Amino acid sequence: MGYGRGVSASVSGPHPGPASDREPGPRVVPRQDPRLQWAITLAVVGAAFVTVRPLDTSGRGLLVAALIVVNSVALLARHLPEATLPPRIAFLWLTAGVVAAAALIGVSRTGSGYLFAYFLVGHIGYRLSLRQALSLAALTSLLCTAVLYFRLGPGHEALPWALGLTIGAPVVAGMLSRSRQRAMEAMLSSAESAERAARAEARTAVLTERGRIARDVHDVLAHSLAGINMQLELADALLDTGDLEKVRAANDKAHSMVKESLKQAQWTVHALREDALPLLDSLSAMVESSGHRDALTVTGTVRELPAQVTQNLLRIAQEALTNAARHAPGGHAGVELTFGAASTTLRIRNGPATGEVTAGVGSGMGLIGMRERVALLGGTMTAGPVTEGPDRGGWQVEAVIPG
Repeated sequence: MGYGRGVSASVSGPHPGPASDREPGPRVVPRQDPRLQWAITLAVVGAAFVTVRPLDTSGRGLLVAALIVVNSVALLARHLPEATLPPRIAFLWLTAGVVAAAALIGVSRTGSGYLFAYFLVGHIGYRLSLRQALSLAALTSLLCTAVLYFRLGPGHEALPWALGLTIGAPVVAGMLSRSRQRAMEAMLSSAESAERAARAEARTAVLTERGRIARDVHDVLAHSLAGINMQLELADALLDTGDLEKVRAANDKAHSMVKESLKQAQWTVHALREDALPLLDSLSAMVESSGHRDALTVTGTVRELPAQVTQNLLRIAQEALTNAARHAPGGHAGVELTFGAASTTLRIRNGPATGEVTAGVGSGMGLIGMRERVALLGGTMTAGPVTEGPDRGGWQVEAVIPG
């Protein structure tokens, strides 16, 4: 009978392009065609003016005309959006409407005026709370039964009671329509929440990947360029002394660092493209390329680690060895990889510098990048000076990764 009214909501529709690029567009909750609702309302109003009698400009006919107008306004008001009328105003409006509908049944002699009561009761079930709807539907049934009984008089008891009982029945249809509409809104709201969560997760994944790439670029470019810059600054300073041999040595060192940087850049691109790298082989090659032969110690039962863990451990080792070469040139450096029962530990320790430390400016992001990598893997990291043992005065970095 069309007692319910649809409301707008947001639901995913078909969109071209990747899922991460989709944006929610304007969508509508599935509902009955509003044009059909208006057609039914106007048909009820039109039928009342055509069939209800008496209808005149004076006396009882004028009262019937006034009641038809009041009933028509009350029925048309059901098309107003729910947000425009507070619940209390809606209750008063519908109460006044059913009283006017009962009055029209009482004063008219013929016609379809009773249809106003049917449709208003149906909308009561949709619009009001359960207790209010049942109370007002019962009141409508009693009013319509009473006015029709007193109009017809004794001997016609069956018709008033039949009319009263059937007029209260549409409240159930209205309640079912409301329940169906609320269920649909809840489902669409849940779908919207899931879509927002998926978009947020995708954005987080993109930001995480950007951070990872930034750390990889930093590991290669920042350290390499800083070291090359240091050698070029040294060569420039030595030009004033006229010591061409030292200038040539600094220049050769810069060239050597450029070649090493290209090698590391190639290794980084390879690591970004590959799903997994051999941890021990890659770590051993890295330690030897840094000038420390036989400096890798492996303890525990060697096992294969996830690709993400392997990649980040290699990056941490690269960062720590580069820092050691910059801040403690000539000093001993050692790398220990321990496979424990519940964790994997990487420890890089270097002794104090034995050569001249050239002043230079780093990016300041080395330790931050290492801590971020360890945090992403759910591990812990410590870094600080060595205070005892043969490497006293040096530096140690230790990363413990669970699993």
